[in-house]
Amino acid sequence: MTVVVKIGGARAVDPAGAIADVASLVDSGKDIVVTHGGSTAVDELLDRLGMEPEYVETPDGVVGRFTDEDTMEVFEMVLAGRVNTQLVASLRTAGVDAVGLSGVDGGLLEGPRTSAIRVVEDGKKKIRRGDHSGRPETVNESLLSSLLADGYTPVCSPPMGGIEDDESVTPVNTDADRAAALIAGALPARLVLLTDVPGILADPDDESTLFESVATRAEWERVEDAAEGFMSRKLMAAEESLTGGASEVVVADANAEAPVTAALNGSGTHIQPDALEADRA
Repeated sequence: MTVVVKIGGARAVDPAGAIADVASLVDSGKDIVVTHGGSTAVDELLDRLGMEPEYVETPDGVVGRFTDEDTMEVFEMVLAGRVNTQLVASLRTAGVDAVGLSGVDGGLLEGPRTSAIRVVEDGKKKIRRGDHSGRPETVNESLLSSLLADGYTPVCSPPMGGIEDDESVTPVNTDADRAAALIAGALPARLVLLTDVPGILADPDDESTLFESVATRAEWERVEDAAEGFMSRKLMAAEESLTGGASEVVVADANAEAPVTAALNGSGTHIQPDALEADRA
């Protein structure tokens, strides 16, 4: 089965180990799709340009980035440009026939553009307009399958194709974990989310509290209660991927030795479709 590997963009993540491991797996005949984000690199360039990243809170308490037109230009330069190109170059150096794709290319990732969002400012609910974001709803899986069949390794990143009311396409920001989740569900594939921690922890400061397996509804509820911050987003992505058709989701340490192989062989937190059985009833 195909494996979708999402390489996290946190400062503490060194992608070198994942790149070498992907090269080894591809050489052994495994079909791999690499996905990535890069919000840290975006913030670094925003800082160099003297621009402040803006984060907003939704009425349900979720904090996310507000991507105005100027910030979207930086996203396009950094994600589809610098980060994607560097990953492709590193994989090719390692002997992988890698092909870089943004979500806009070939309609890889598409969904309605979200131009106005509800936010809470100073305790008041407001509508903020001018956002360039969206949640992907469709994947061009035939494009990925054709590349894999021809021996290429796709390297996919935001932006996605945001569909406007007049059916035109606008590049917009989207969550990279959820994009990877949608791809893994569509192929279908196993999804490996590589991050800067060993997996999902009951206590974020104690690695011995790792949830190794999430295979029942009760275990899923315990993990939901424990997940905080960025990990709650990964759990949301895991749920969407499994309900979409992925066979398994693994949240694992990007800095481990041979991190993808280690994740496939049991390290990290392994989430099974049966953990969501109650949701499917």
